[in-house]
Amino acid sequence: MKKVNNNKFLFKSVFFIVSFCLATYLVLWIEKLKPSDLGTYKNMFIKEIVIKKSEFYNLRKPVAKLTEKEMGFAKTAWIYFVKNCHEKTGLVNGRDHVPNFTMADLSSYLMATISAYELKIIDSVDFDNRIVRVLASLQKIPLYDHKLPNKKYSTSDMKMLDEENNNSATGIGWSALDIGRFYSVVQKILFDYPQYVPMLKTVVNRWKMEDMIVKGNLYSIHKNEDNMVEKIPDGKLGFEEYCSKGLAMSGFDVSEAALYTDFIKFITIYDVEVGVDTRDHKDKSDDNYVLSDPYILDGIEYGWDVNSIELAYRVFNVQKSRYNKTNIITAVSEDYTTLPPYFVYNTIYVDGKTWNCVDKKGNDAEDLKSVSTKAAFGWNVLFQDTYADLLLETVKDLNDPKKGWYSGKYEKSGKPNTTITATTNGMILECLNYKVHGKMVKL
Repeated sequence: MKKVNNNKFLFKSVFFIVSFCLATYLVLWIEKLKPSDLGTYKNMFIKEIVIKKSEFYNLRKPVAKLTEKEMGFAKTAWIYFVKNCHEKTGLVNGRDHVPNFTMADLSSYLMATISAYELKIIDSVDFDNRIVRVLASLQKIPLYDHKLPNKKYSTSDMKMLDEENNNSATGIGWSALDIGRFYSVVQKILFDYPQYVPMLKTVVNRWKMEDMIVKGNLYSIHKNEDNMVEKIPDGKLGFEEYCSKGLAMSGFDVSEAALYTDFIKFITIYDVEVGVDTRDHKDKSDDNYVLSDPYILDGIEYGWDVNSIELAYRVFNVQKSRYNKTNIITAVSEDYTTLPPYFVYNTIYVDGKTWNCVDKKGNDAEDLKSVSTKAAFGWNVLFQDTYADLLLETVKDLNDPKKGWYSGKYEKSGKPNTTITATTNGMILECLNYKVHGKMVKL
């Protein structure tokens, strides 16, 4: 009799443990899903939360015109694109004298060209020549798997490149976020420069967007560590919502990717509740980092919506709070660097850590923390604030008048990060254009 009771006890214990493990697995599995993954039953699990709004945002108001000093800032940024444009293709290097570019770099160039024209740095003849040459090249550029733009190209001959910048007949995949970024350019041209719409349609009509946008979500193609091609969800809080705006305006169903509230939680850093992504990166190509770039671009290109303005305000304020607590001037961003690994994400939060600087593989890059020039300009034109003014004062001399703006200044050494890029100089031109004309994409 005693033996039977022991067997029953053992059975109950095993049953409990197995049931507990299955229930835990089910909860974790559901937590990682988007609502659309549940089909008919998507309303059974309410994943969205409400983002509590601030009562007031101290936004900077537009000015009638730039000061002489600010025009000098804009002209210095434009120098980069003059120096790095290839005559044959009309395309621009992503970094100074490095002959390759991504779709994000190309978007920076086109928005910079539009800004230079609207600020009257270049005339209509130069403007037209540059836009036409880029669109003509995009009509002929090879596509990854004949579907979508490759992640990287040669600036001189438009050939697809691999991660090491070698020619690649097959390419290495596409970035949904880079392509989504390009759609801010699409919308700007559609509304303000319709003379280029026929050429633009020829460009985008080649792209098989249905391979990138599936059930309202964005998907990228990349090669993993085993050199195997994978299609992965390209979900990053801040980035995917910003990139979805131009896509949505173009008629694509990005209803899931556009949500700020489905995969968000808040962590308190220096008394500021900052929105971070709940999704880990083990099934993705990189981390879900929190930094300035997507919120600044969203503000200056589209104008913030009711959720993005709150998240942006907190991202700005937590950097301000870090300065107030530590006296370390803070404007975080993703940037190229002068030292290995040559590209880092200088973050507010990533991989469970605050104020962490990592490379593309998530490895520590603490010594490369820096104040970002483009982030400083961005926060300065968006917010009327003494800290925003301090940021601009900190970076206002970080440039070479004959080459363009540097990426920033290293935290530890105080030395300039003298890398000069299309992204930094393009965003500076957009910011100064925003200061006069407001958001770039207007219905």
